[in-house]
Amino acid sequence: MAEVHRPGTVLTVREVLHGAEWASWDERVVADDGTVLATVLADGTPMTFPPHPVPHPWGRHAAWTATSVLKLRREGDWYSVWRFFDTDGVPVRWYVNFETPAVRAPGAVEVNDLQLDVVIDPDGSWHWKDVHHLAPSLASGRISHDELLATLAAAAEVADLLERDDRWWAPWDGWTLADGTL
Repeated sequence: MAEVHRPGTVLTVREVLHGAEWASWDERVVADDGTVLATVLADGTPMTFPPHPVPHPWGRHAAWTATSVLKLRREGDWYSVWRFFDTDGVPVRWYVNFETPAVRAPGAVEVNDLQLDVVIDPDGSWHWKDVHHLAPSLASGRISHDELLATLAAAAEVADLLERDDRWWAPWDGWTLADGTL
């Protein structure tokens, strides 16, 4: 069974690229049933970027700013689902972030962002983001051929879910930051 984290626990999220930590920050657990891990990345959370041969695109930032984010990571999925909240705690939009399946560990979660995203507007319409990063990321070795294929398969799955309005994350639509354990 997966490592289950208690609500209120602070986890370190580590992005791992080519076997080495690329970035890290803390997120607070909101819920975890062993299948879906729900965490919040709070506005102002410090971020660290250890030395790495590949510069991290967020490396110029010392902290996550301007939004707080509910993140839902489902066991085995090649994506996580994010809900952005503005600085007043008002929900802004849903977002699908394609990434390697989360690896749970005591006090931590490891992932690697795979470039592709979906932005879901409040009216339910959606569009792809960062598609143009896929080919250069593959060419540079930032993502592998297998990761690209898994990302494209996950993208097809997400597009199908959105087209059918069959979002497994819909039960979180009414969740607010006030409901969390920040």
